[in-house]
This record gives sequence, C-alpha cells and structure tokens, in this order.
Amino acid sequence: MKRLTDTDYIYTLIAEGEHQQQDFKFEISDACKIAKTLSAFANTEGGRLLIGVKDNGRIAGVRSEEEKYMIEAAAELYCSPTVNYSMQTHQVEGRTILIVQIEESDQKPIYAKDESGKYLAYLRIKDENILATPVHLRVWQQSGNPLGELIEYTEREHLLLDLLKENDQLSLNRYCRLAHISRRAAEHLLAKFIRYEIVEAVFEGHKFHFRLKE
Repeated sequence: MKRLTDTDYIYTLIAEGEHQQQDFKFEISDACKIAKTLSAFANTEGGRLLIGVKDNGRIAGVRSEEEKYMIEAAAELYCSPTVNYSMQTHQVEGRTILIVQIEESDQKPIYAKDESGKYLAYLRIKDENILATPVHLRVWQQSGNPLGELIEYTEREHLLLDLLKENDQLSLNRYCRLAHISRRAAEHLLAKFIRYEIVEAVFEGHKFHFRLKE
C-alpha cells in the first residue's frame, strides 16, 4: 500500500471538514480563547486542531513558533486540570501545518479560564464548543460513585419519569416548575438518571433539553 505523504494526509483530514473531533484554526493568537476548545475536546471524546488551516479548508500555514507556546500555555496555564495533548508538524505546499491532538480527559470536568478569570467547562457538540450545564457538571462530580448503587424510586423519581414521558423535550427550568423542586434537586436527579443511562441531554435550538434515552 502506498504510504500517504504529508500533503495527502493533511488534505484527507481537511476533506472531513470541522466536526465533533476536528477544528480548523487559521492562527493561535490568544491562549485564553484556545483553552475553550481544549476544554471542549477533553470533556467530550478528544479531538484534534489543525492550525494553519482556514475555516474554509484553505491552507495558510503556521506563521511562527509562537503558536506552539500558545498551545502549551492554553493547556497548562489556562486549563484546570491541565490537558494532555501532543503536537506534530507537517509540510504542505511549502507551508507548515501544526496538528494538536487532545486526549479525552479522565479527570472531567476540564475548566478553561476566560478573559475575566472565571473558570468554565465546555463540551464539543458537532463543530461547536458549548458551555456545559450545571447538570453536566453534576454528572462528572457523581462519576466517582459506583454505578452498582441502587436508585431509590421515591415520588420525585416517579414524577420525573412521568414528566419525561409526557414531554419529548424537558428543559431544566420547566422541570423545576412542574415538579415544584429547587434547581439543585433537579440537577442532582437529572444527573443521576443520565449516569444510569435512563435520560439523555440533547442540544437543539441552542439549548439543552432532557428526554428518555431510547
């Protein structure tokens, strides 16, 4: 089998377009902004950044070694815990393309520090970086608990199941109103049902909704 050249390999990746595990970056000029993408990949299924590639897939090339330091700063100084990654350079048409491979973290959530100094966690959904909800944060916080524990089906659990059967898409706010419970209690119960794969979070219309898992 003929070995792929750097050019073939990069064009094969570009042909995939941007998706849940791939993002194009023309340049890296702000470690704070790139930390958001690192957080999203690390909190989801991992992914790769193609740096030196425009959004339309055209090759521009990496402008300087400074971009490698920006990635390092984003992963180690602007993400908490730090993000595991690797970097490779490829030569295409006389230009350098930098590929950054980000691993899915086993220490979720990975937070990214924003411009104001606040730490926020993100998810990668299709080709977007989406702010994780309090329910996602609770799922990750509960992940240390054994899945072998029993769910006690009280009136609250039965009510949630009934509401999910009656509503194809149940938002957190609507659930709180209908069940007359606090956001904290609602987040905790939804997170528990997600961990047990009874419920799934769905991102549609720029909002998260919850529904029974098929």
